[in-house]
Amino acid sequence: MIKQIPTLLLIALFFACATPPERNCSNFKTGEFSFTTTIDGEEKRTTFIRTLDTEIDFFEGKQDTSSVRWINDCEYVLKNTNPKNKAEEKSIHIKILTTSDSSYTFEYNAIGDKRKFKGTAFKIH
Repeated sequence: MIKQIPTLLLIALFFACATPPERNCSNFKTGEFSFTTTIDGEEKRTTFIRTLDTEIDFFEGKQDTSSVRWINDCEYVLKNTNPKNKAEEKSIHIKILTTSDSSYTFEYNAIGDKRKFKGTAFKIH
């Protein structure tokens, strides 16, 4: 047992020194962003403008507006203000996982849906 203490101490020290991913979420609460995803094998691009309480999405020539409710600095909920069907009535939970100078990686899902998706948004302005 005494011979294992240095090994355990070394392992603990290694994990204590590991740097957590950067999350400077406040830089991404507002602004204009771009997000690219693949839908049915085709790459699609969305741009959106977010203020502290509203997000306007532009996708394939259409515009959608959602309310934004921040849970904390790195998580928020989007609720479509004019849903056109049942799917659009569901709120979307978004959690920022990591940030860089000009982008953030996030995971999102419809509230109540266990499937989570990931993406990266790039700040345009």
